[in-house]
Amino acid sequence: MADRVFPLVIFLLLVVTSSHGLAEDSSDFDCPNVLFIAIDDLNDWVGFLGGHPQALTPNMDRLAERGIVFTNAHCTSPACNPSRAAIFSGKMPWNTNVWSNRSGKFFAQHPDARVLPHSFHDAGYVTYGTGKLMHSGTSDNQRMFDHHFGVEQRWSPLSRDLVRYSKSELPSKKTSNPRHPVKYHGREVILPLNRMPSDRKPDSTEGESFDWGPFDVPDSEMGDAQITDWAVKQLQTHSTTNSEQPFFMGVGYYRPHIPLFAPSRYFERFKEEPAELPAINKHDFDDLSETAKAWATEAVTAGRHDTVLKHGQWQSAVEAYLACTTFVDTHIGQLIDALDAGQFGDNTIIVLWSDHGWHLGEKQHWGKWTGWERSTRVPLVIVPPKRLTNQFAPAGSRCNVSVSLIDLYPTLVALCRLNTPDGLDGDSLIPLMQHPNQASKRSVVTSFDPGNVSVRDARWRLIRYKDESTELYDLKNDPNEWKNLAGDSNYQQQVERLSRELPRKPLSKNRN
Repeated sequence: MADRVFPLVIFLLLVVTSSHGLAEDSSDFDCPNVLFIAIDDLNDWVGFLGGHPQALTPNMDRLAERGIVFTNAHCTSPACNPSRAAIFSGKMPWNTNVWSNRSGKFFAQHPDARVLPHSFHDAGYVTYGTGKLMHSGTSDNQRMFDHHFGVEQRWSPLSRDLVRYSKSELPSKKTSNPRHPVKYHGREVILPLNRMPSDRKPDSTEGESFDWGPFDVPDSEMGDAQITDWAVKQLQTHSTTNSEQPFFMGVGYYRPHIPLFAPSRYFERFKEEPAELPAINKHDFDDLSETAKAWATEAVTAGRHDTVLKHGQWQSAVEAYLACTTFVDTHIGQLIDALDAGQFGDNTIIVLWSDHGWHLGEKQHWGKWTGWERSTRVPLVIVPPKRLTNQFAPAGSRCNVSVSLIDLYPTLVALCRLNTPDGLDGDSLIPLMQHPNQASKRSVVTSFDPGNVSVRDARWRLIRYKDESTELYDLKNDPNEWKNLAGDSNYQQQVERLSRELPRKPLSKNRN
């Protein structure tokens, strides 16, 4: 069907008058391809954002050098399921009812939804998807793409069944000597590698994901390497079988999601240069409500900070996170090299994003699922097609305006001149791609369960919890969010101004 509608779609696209100042001459426009690269749980510990001095991400950095970097980008919700549902649907959590990782699959609630890849398919694109894209797994990813490849990633190089505790082993999981032997390629490995008890699921036979360390395996044993190989192969195949049609390709990398396992070679550098720990403030909780403290310390998505400290694992965890990030960066480099070496390198939009951030002990928290900067801020780079770079800001430009991942859907359909579906909640980022230094009063919203909302603009963050306790931070002077100004009468104007940006739906809906 795509072959039949494609010529008509192209004709309609070429006669459309752009409202964003893109080239009007149809001879200057050839439907660009899209390479949509997702990275799971990646915070600003990448070279181009400078979040950690030992971040080693040369391939992501070179993407940043050829595109527009959104330095103040934030997720819609700091957990995999609601964030990805929002990105692919173009709708905020209170409009999808996908509030958290516990609130069900998106397509189970919206079986007829037309998501981002569908818009490209309907316009005649061939769509490819691999790895972790929608949170809910292979079945939902298959329904989004014409061609899909799934692989075990969470526990790679192990399998989900292999890491399960037996009933006889389970009592050890909550002790200081957890022990789950795994035989792998003729070798025995004792899990968890970090030898820590389980804080989150001590009574579950599921494998303990709050774990980290090296595995003496080649990259090819890891799921993320396998999806890269598949994506590269599809680029090559597309050039010979479907080169007359543009493509949309989603590639979802799993690391640095826990468990922080990666091949040993990515850990080697820390033998000579141990990792630096994140900055903390021992008085950080002095001006926080009991509600906020609970959000910080409960082991909802990972483990507890006091457990990490007790077992002397903080530095090892930081090294593992950095190692996993470099591992993913290596495979992103292979993917970009393959794209650039082929016939599509000059006419492909590349988008690099993460679904949310990740705490590694900041505010005594591990994981995501908070309203603070470490949890909501994400890397976001958009690289225009090489042949159209003169229509955008110079390569390597940086935009400090607050933007949201909810803006990706309208941005991509506008860049490719597709029909924009009704009801999208975001705004196209094309004006900021063209003029990244423009003055803006934009603010973005992140929700973490109904009733808990964070608002971020160019300088300030307001957090409002369900019990109405409030935090205000000046990110210009307090980038670590150590001083809550909400109770200071000198800053009530900022509290009131940002409070007007709080959407009513997430504040009023009953918790589910």
